[in-house]
Amino acid sequence: MNRFSGNTIIVTGSSSGIGAAIARRFSEEGANVVLNSRTREDLEDVAKDFPDERTLIVEGAIGGADFAKEIVEKTVERFGGLDVLVNNAGIAATGQLSEAEDEDIESVIDINVKGMLYMCRAAIPELAKSEIAGGASIVNTSSVSGSGGDWTMPIYNASKGAVTNLTRGLALQLGAQGIRVNAVLPSLTRTEMSEGIRDKKELMQAFLRRIPLGRAGEPEDVASVVAFLASEDARFVTGANLPVDGGVSASNGQPNFMAFGD
Repeated sequence: MNRFSGNTIIVTGSSSGIGAAIARRFSEEGANVVLNSRTREDLEDVAKDFPDERTLIVEGAIGGADFAKEIVEKTVERFGGLDVLVNNAGIAATGQLSEAEDEDIESVIDINVKGMLYMCRAAIPELAKSEIAGGASIVNTSSVSGSGGDWTMPIYNASKGAVTNLTRGLALQLGAQGIRVNAVLPSLTRTEMSEGIRDKKELMQAFLRRIPLGRAGEPEDVASVVAFLASEDARFVTGANLPVDGGVSASNGQPNFMAFGD
């Protein structure tokens, strides 16, 4: 498919995992793709099979207003405009809030919340100029942790809750400009961020018992939904926070009684 031929798409946090899979999916479908993360070497590794004429690397940390303007300006300079912004960059934090250092809180909020706000603010004027079929769009990577709590991730929960509600608020504000705003909410996905869980057999089994489809997600599972939300097929979808979680959010939290026999 070439659904995104001629479209220009920024994917933040695209050096590995979900972000790399999203960038790869858009490139395979014909888009001009702007890759971003802190380390250029990692981005070059992701982009090695991307067409040079349709690929731009802008390394740098999401979280500051100046860098948000820089990445948008470089995108427009290279490709002439911007049609889709995928806010995927994010970091996690675990542990008791009472034991958290100031920098633990600041780093998560800076990247997961402030970085997304700055990126959206910088991108909106350019997205408003887009004339692609289905309309320009913003797709945010939130999490099931943004719609429900985790036992040991209060800082992360706060940040992803902000992303989930930012998605709703921006959808209301930007609809009149023809810009759609949606989010994906993954659960446990096979990325570097989840290695600490997947390396612990008993913990991993506990996670899998909560997932009706019986497996962890793959980055490509999320990428395919992001591509849908950015496509013309989703032209009447905005303000949606779409779980990509194998059914985790369908549960009310009770255990699977069937797993314990009669």
